[in-house]
Amino acid sequence: MQLDREPSAGVFVRSFRPGTLRLADREITSAVILTATEVITSWAPPDVGAMSIDDFALALEHEPELLLLGTGTRQRFPAPEIGVHIMRAGIGFEVMDTRAACRTFNVLAAEGRRVMAALLLD
Repeated sequence: MQLDREPSAGVFVRSFRPGTLRLADREITSAVILTATEVITSWAPPDVGAMSIDDFALALEHEPELLLLGTGTRQRFPAPEIGVHIMRAGIGFEVMDTRAACRTFNVLAAEGRRVMAALLLD
């Protein structure tokens, strides 16, 4: 019996395991940014501890209402000034492990929210 309804269009995360993110139509093996309609594989951030606001320029350009940062298999936090800068731009910012970020992204995207997920796959 199917309990979950998969959206008929748009980006949807099917599964995550360390090093691999499976979308409805492809497999991703490096850091990625997702919106409800786009998969951006050109994002190449440093380790979470070395991130700067410049690593989130693409997110700021897209102006989502919420940016989820998935930090891999465990939750790790970037420098506090990154979150402050993003929130001052009027964008919500949440940091969580990538598995939780994928679940949250799916729910919010299915609700039609302007959500963006920046995901590390380590």
